[in-house]
Amino acid sequence: MFAGSNRARDRKPLHKSEGITPSERYLNSLCESTFLSLWSYPGIFRDQKKKGKGDGKELCDMLVVFGDHILIFSDKHCIFPSTGDLETDWKRWYKRAIEESANQVWGAERWLKSHPNRIYLDRVCAKPFPLKTPSPEKAKYHLIIVAHGSEERCIAELGGQGSLIFASSLAHTRNGHELAATPFMVGDLDRSKTFIHILTESTLNILLQTLDTISDFVWYLEKKEKFIRTMTTVIVPGEEELLAYYLAHINDDKEHDFVINGDFNGFILEEGLWDDFCKSSERLKQLKENEISYGWDNLIERFSYHALNATQYFTNHLELAKTELGLRLMAAELRTRRRIIMRGIIDVYTNTPDGMKRIKCLNPLSSDGPYYVFLCLPQPSYASTYEEYREVRGSLLEACLMVVKHKFPEALDIIGIASEPARFGSGSSEDLLYLDAREWSTELDDEAAKLQKELNILTSPTISRAYEEDYPEL
Repeated sequence: MFAGSNRARDRKPLHKSEGITPSERYLNSLCESTFLSLWSYPGIFRDQKKKGKGDGKELCDMLVVFGDHILIFSDKHCIFPSTGDLETDWKRWYKRAIEESANQVWGAERWLKSHPNRIYLDRVCAKPFPLKTPSPEKAKYHLIIVAHGSEERCIAELGGQGSLIFASSLAHTRNGHELAATPFMVGDLDRSKTFIHILTESTLNILLQTLDTISDFVWYLEKKEKFIRTMTTVIVPGEEELLAYYLAHINDDKEHDFVINGDFNGFILEEGLWDDFCKSSERLKQLKENEISYGWDNLIERFSYHALNATQYFTNHLELAKTELGLRLMAAELRTRRRIIMRGIIDVYTNTPDGMKRIKCLNPLSSDGPYYVFLCLPQPSYASTYEEYREVRGSLLEACLMVVKHKFPEALDIIGIASEPARFGSGSSEDLLYLDAREWSTELDDEAAKLQKELNILTSPTISRAYEEDYPEL
């Protein structure tokens, strides 16, 4: 199941761009914080050269590829004109900041559908995109425009926070008759194409700092797109107000959603929901409870750093795309679920008595989530060096994953993390193993049963299922 020699020293480091302009670098920092560095790539190019000569052409300002989800960002900083005629100024800014950006992200989507393997990290197209892109049949495209430059003028003219008003009935047309009909108002640009989310610098900050995991973020985008294209009319004074409504409502599946009580085909919001949400005791308590969860982000980033820089202690995969699989399952966890995981980790690595081995198994937190195994192992006397200890720990962790599959035959994805007691995250080393248990034989099951008995792994485990409220009770 873990065949192959250690290929950690065979992989070459991957050097990513951090963006060219200040706004691109800031977008990169936000995306790496929310989606994490292994899945965020600024300044992507396509090899659309003439007769094999010339540089590649920029595809988009930021590309996030996470499993079947592809997020395409266009980031444009355009000065808002000041001719004295607001309507003229708005139309000119809209054309450069929004219309041209829309054409860019739609064009990037078309290219990825037609040539998913012809994208690169550099302009000369020498560094292929390192992650596997999903097939067009499976891909879920999310198109996002970040339009800079209008907020100061919007605040001066309308007050508020400078957010753009959204009206679903406002459509983009090539002849320009309906284009930017009302200053500071945007809509569903083209219902025949993939929906485009139009953000300003402030609403970009709000979304990525509030929905700060890939799953939380794309769930919002998907539910927003469905809601807007289902309703006849949707009018909201800003993206942050729509987000506040979403976060305040839960559907029958216990998920945040745009829930409306009654048979209505129109939806209009007033200003103030976002400010009320930020000041609410529920939100303040949520932020406090979330603090522990960022340890999970930090752990994923540590593993990702070594994967990107080819400094892993052990890996049996030369390709980054294969190493990414287990990390992707970890990064797919919602913010609320990360609290549960980190409480389990902290319990294992801080509450285990000195000199004792401890193994903890955490059942999946969602229907398609992985099983987790946390191994706390002190350095045994027969491992005279730290390198020998790491080898012993890695072998025991491998055995733990196989035993979990033996005990839970329904398990398909199993992730194991091992570290020293009482030092986790503070000068410690961590090992990560991922087992894709979809191919499992009788011989492997017999071997796992033998390992369980010989190594005393999960012979009488205590099984618990955890549940965490998004907004904890005060």
